[in-house]
Amino acid sequence: MMNIRRFEPQDEEQVIVLWKECNLVVPWNDPKKDIQRKLKVNPELFFVSVENDKIVGTIMGGYEGHRGWVNYLAVSPSHQRKGYGRQLMEAVEVKLRAMGCPKINLQGRETNLAVIEVYKAIGYNMDDVVSMGKRLESDTLS
Repeated sequence: MMNIRRFEPQDEEQVIVLWKECNLVVPWNDPKKDIQRKLKVNPELFFVSVENDKIVGTIMGGYEGHRGWVNYLAVSPSHQRKGYGRQLMEAVEVKLRAMGCPKINLQGRETNLAVIEVYKAIGYNMDDVVSMGKRLESDTLS
């Protein structure tokens, strides 16, 4: 039975292993730094899904007062297609709605067609926007 709960510091190692298994770790993002940053801002929006004492899913939500964001949605490949991703998204959506968030934005790599289809299946649409970014750290390129 899968249980969703808030991230706890002792979860870090399992979470990073899961992110690597799901190909979410890229050279310009340090997962340890990403976790530490998340614990400083909206830590109540960082969830893990656990089955038999093993972390099988994660999601990081964020809210700055205007829009909500979703990062690091991950479900272990052996647990995909069981609704775990949808349940993690629902957990963040409920929390964001309670915080007064009017809309959630998320970004995905345009080459990850399977994930795009998952988001579409749970009610997310392509917005007519351009996503831009600027790296502020040169040492880790996060």
